Amino acid sequence: MSRIGRQPIELTGGVSADIAGAKVTVRGPKGQLDFQLRDGITVTQDGNVLQVNRASDKREHKSLHGTSRSVIQNMVIGVSEGYEKKMEMVGVGYKAEVKGQELSLAVGFPKPKALPIPDGVNVSVDKQTVITISGVSKEAIGQFAAAIRRVRPPEPYKGKGIRFVGEQILRKVGKTTGK
Repeated sequence: MSRIGRQPIELTGGVSADIAGAKVTVRGPKGQLDFQLRDGITVTQDGNVLQVNRASDKREHKSLHGTSRSVIQNMVIGVSEGYEKKMEMVGVGYKAEVKGQELSLAVGFPKPKALPIPDGVNVSVDKQTVITISGVSKEAIGQFAAAIRRVRPPEPYKGKGIRFVGEQILRKVGKTTGK
């Protein structure tokens, strides 16, 4: 049995869960999230504890068991505490600003790149170079952060680009002049 999948999920801090067939809905102080279970995976509720079970020891059921439990656990944390990612822009003239439901990034291209902000994701910009992404869905925050990083990934020679705060960039040595 999956070591992660067999661990129970505790509902604390005003979080409640509704299980309707193959759909799990988690509600909390910060919002609500839904998850559609795949075939062969079931969730049972006993008071404030959720347990994820699988129908058989088939390979696909084994692989989905731990994954489903982790996704539901992330939903519980998201609706109670929320998630946050911080990104920094390194480079001369690089800046970001929020315009309505779009994030505008000036990162050395002729025109600023505009990324639409997805529903359920909040974005704020500090000092024009630090972007804070927050919300209840860990998946949505991670996907939007990856889309931002993809606009100008950090380059290995000078380290310019958009990176996560605290991310270590593998640096390369530049060319040297020969004698």
